[in-house]
Amino acid sequence: MKFVIQRVNHASVTVEGNTIGKIEKGFLVLIGICDEDDRMVADKMIKKMIGLRIFEDEQGKTNLDLKTVSGSLLLVSQFTLYADCKKGNRPSFVKAGKPEHANALYEYIIEACKKEILVVECGSFGADMKVELLNDGPFTIVLDSREL
Repeated sequence: MKFVIQRVNHASVTVEGNTIGKIEKGFLVLIGICDEDDRMVADKMIKKMIGLRIFEDEQGKTNLDLKTVSGSLLLVSQFTLYADCKKGNRPSFVKAGKPEHANALYEYIIEACKKEILVVECGSFGADMKVELLNDGPFTIVLDSREL
């Protein structure tokens, strides 16, 4: 599982001209899922993400986590995080999770995050989405379950 976490001042996701998810201060999280991932992996990734201390305290040090700053989450599925570009110029996506498995785990992640964070918005699995954000910093962290 891969999470690309961007600290944002605001972010939104639109499908067919309709905004379906929108947050202010918090994290925009792009989520890639492979077939080997399960709920145990998801729980570990969620715990790590929510605990990241990447918001500034009064001294300007990145010392505060998402809950402490009352931050929000915008969760967007993105199978392209598993792109394999080793051969040629056209990426292969065979390492991305099968849609049924990936969608079920994505929905699990959304529900698990809602138990921890007050405002959780999300994209639409498999849809052509337009994502807008104002990255704060910029500050971007990549979490890969293979490295945890």
